[in-house]
Amino acid sequence: MAIQPIRLFGDPVLRQRASEVTDFDRELRRLVADLTDTMVAAPGAGLAAPQIGVGLRVFTWHVDGELGHLVNPTLELSEEQQDGAEGCLSIPELTFECLRALSVVANGFDMYGEPVTIHGSDLLARAIQHETDHLDGVLFVDRLDTDTRKQAMKAIRDSEWFGLERPTVKVSPHPMNGFQI
Repeated sequence: MAIQPIRLFGDPVLRQRASEVTDFDRELRRLVADLTDTMVAAPGAGLAAPQIGVGLRVFTWHVDGELGHLVNPTLELSEEQQDGAEGCLSIPELTFECLRALSVVANGFDMYGEPVTIHGSDLLARAIQHETDHLDGVLFVDRLDTDTRKQAMKAIRDSEWFGLERPTVKVSPHPMNGFQI
């Protein structure tokens, strides 16, 4: 499969709600492979389809040596919370303290359309919540307290990558059924 360019903060695709996956086909399996390859190469703990310009509700994770993916996730969050450093491949080289649920039960599907339930805590719970937020057009900086968000936005504006042109994305000559943005 292929490593894809990761969209950076400021790209409009990162603020759009992704569409539900309806076709569990070869295109979806290729997307999961591209997400996995891109995430591992970055390296990152997770990567959502909008981060590579695809508006579908799919993400991958790589936490504690475990690779996984989830399609059309729904989450049940614990009331107990964790506060910890969080970063994002779309906001490179910056981390900030972010409050999240300590554990999560994520329901969805694998790339073949089979139902999946993932139980995660600590870093896996954080990654699942972070990537599901991406599918809703929410970035982790949106979840920061007011003072930390101001610091984060200043750091983003001061970063070397802020304002760089979005990557050139070649449009496939083949029908994409609206999957590519």
